[in-house]
Amino acid sequence: MVQAGDANDMARRATNGDRRAFASLMTTHKEGLYRFVRRRTPDAEVAYDLVQETFVSAWRAIGRFDPDRAFGPWLRSIALNKCRDRARRALVRRSIQGSCQASAAEDVRDERASPEDELIARDELSALARAMAALPSHLRDALMLTAVDGMSQSAASAALCCSVKSIEYRVHRAREIVARDLGMVRPALVLKHCDESVGRAHPVHMESSSNVALT
Repeated sequence: MVQAGDANDMARRATNGDRRAFASLMTTHKEGLYRFVRRRTPDAEVAYDLVQETFVSAWRAIGRFDPDRAFGPWLRSIALNKCRDRARRALVRRSIQGSCQASAAEDVRDERASPEDELIARDELSALARAMAALPSHLRDALMLTAVDGMSQSAASAALCCSVKSIEYRVHRAREIVARDLGMVRPALVLKHCDESVGRAHPVHMESSSNVALT
């Protein structure tokens, strides 16, 4: 695992045009970034492409990165914008609701569950997917980053370019809305259901980071 000091040093070197330093950063972050993107698209190949696009864009913008800041949140903010752009381009054929339902149905499959349990689980997750999809994007992103991706409010604020107070409000409001739509008494339960619905994406064997064309 790369230590914080080493990561800052690599980021500083990368901002000065050091391709090897940037390749090291890519190697460090590629698996986590893939999981981050994979939760936002049901297609593994699309997620892989978005990760590659994120690294290319990050390299092109690396000169504007402040090496005293954490590299991960900055990288995820680029990936998040890539996901939003892809969703907008594919709005007709691949809605956010469909994406959530497809990934949720796969992630919660349990061989020990009875058909009745599976049916109930699918219904609950479908309802959650609809509630999440209906949220305004700024609320949905804040909830996804903190409740699903496990990011701190500070890291989420960096990724979304807003204050920590704003993140606190957005998460609170998103939980209230989803809880209301699901008929929950306690909004805190939304966190549990979000985590269960999206789950953790299975790791994949990605190509070597050095294969990404940095132009």
